[in-house]
Amino acid sequence: MLKVIENPGRKKRGQTVKHPVKLTALFYLKEALLRERYETCQEIIATAKEFGAAEFEIADLLEDPRRSPT
Repeated sequence: MLKVIENPGRKKRGQTVKHPVKLTALFYLKEALLRERYETCQEIIATAKEFGAAEFEIADLLEDPRRSPT
């Protein structure tokens, strides 16, 4: 019998922790990109990372601003 050991510190693309501040920051990032307010993006990204946003969550929004952060 094989036992799978998960690495709790590593985030996978399918796993998104739904922290309210992180989701709000990702939503604000999406809105800033849609409205072309790029000067605010750096601060919003820093806040999202502070509350647990993974690199792929931010990169997905930067690649396609119409995507939802949820």
